Amino acid sequence: MWAGRHVVLGVSGGIACYKSCFLARRLTEAGARVDVVLTRAAAEFVRPLTFEALTGRPVACSLWEPGEALAHIRLAHEADLIVVAPATAHLIARAAQGLADDMLTAMLLARRAPLLIAPAMNDEMYARPETVANLERLRAAGVAQVGPEAGPLAEGPSERPGRMSEPETILAHAARLLRRGGPLEGRRVVVTAGPTREPLDPVRVITNRSSGRMGFELAAAAWERGGDVVLISGPTALVPPGGPTLRRVETTAEMEAAVRDELPSADLLIMAAAPADYRSVEVADRKRARGEGGLSLTLGPTADILVATRGLRKPGALVVGFALETGDAVARGRGKLERKGLDVIVVNDATEPGAGFEVPTNRVTILDRDGAEDMLPLMDKRAVAEAILDRVAARCV
Repeated sequence: MWAGRHVVLGVSGGIACYKSCFLARRLTEAGARVDVVLTRAAAEFVRPLTFEALTGRPVACSLWEPGEALAHIRLAHEADLIVVAPATAHLIARAAQGLADDMLTAMLLARRAPLLIAPAMNDEMYARPETVANLERLRAAGVAQVGPEAGPLAEGPSERPGRMSEPETILAHAARLLRRGGPLEGRRVVVTAGPTREPLDPVRVITNRSSGRMGFELAAAAWERGGDVVLISGPTALVPPGGPTLRRVETTAEMEAAVRDELPSADLLIMAAAPADYRSVEVADRKRARGEGGLSLTLGPTADILVATRGLRKPGALVVGFALETGDAVARGRGKLERKGLDVIVVNDATEPGAGFEVPTNRVTILDRDGAEDMLPLMDKRAVAEAILDRVAARCV
């Protein structure tokens, strides 16, 4: 989505400037044309040459550079999006009052593009009534804000907000702001992800090889498209996306209970999780020692969450299921589509190289209730998520 976009990255003077280098690099790698505007104080923390090397473009620092008399107007009018990170208390105060005494604030006053600010400052400064009032004034003018967060500051640990959000979080909020107005905006989206674990005893479990990556990518992509996203995740080592609300579960029964909670208000359910299909009928209250010999288990089926919760679906809600098969994948998927009352089902073959569990890519076929069949090539899972949501968005129109 960043290819061909023009992003202006404003950087004001705080220690969090080093994070802005990573943000500039990530935007550039994603295909955006990135112009960096530094305040005089920011240039004391990170030299302009650093940003020029990261973006491949000249850096604007002063209104008084020869030949750049109207650079603030040009950047303000050309940009698709303006991001200020870090936004210090001083920069926020000047912007809130409409001052235009340097390149960055003059550009902000002349802007036409959406503006996202990422505050960063000492926690006491952030809590001051003056800062609170300045931020409220900017938000009332339509300025979007990401962070700040609690965590270590330059002067030491803090449990209060002040720390600038991480570059990946800022990038996600920037994408959401740039993509606003689509079919998913304002819709409540529930995504399930990852495996579940069914206990055998206090130590051992039955589970599967799902990493949760497909569900996490879907949740992140749906949130960037403006959705109000709840991510229900089984155990996974992945870092959760910053925007969606996260609900952690362990067993299939817990995942079913979470879906039951969220489903009545959901406009879209995407069941990307791989819940365990079986559980032990008896769960031991102690760990059985290997020396006790062989172990026999009696397994019973867990609930089929899509079937068990079908009656809770909101009228008009869309439901997307997944079918990971090991043979006749499309035929089996079509059967599940009908049997479970789905609008769309995403089918793939677990035996195909590069697809399925524990890999960053997938090759899927998307089937819908109208009979359409779309076989996608091998793609990274974020691209697969976008393709799935394109199909869903088409049904929302």
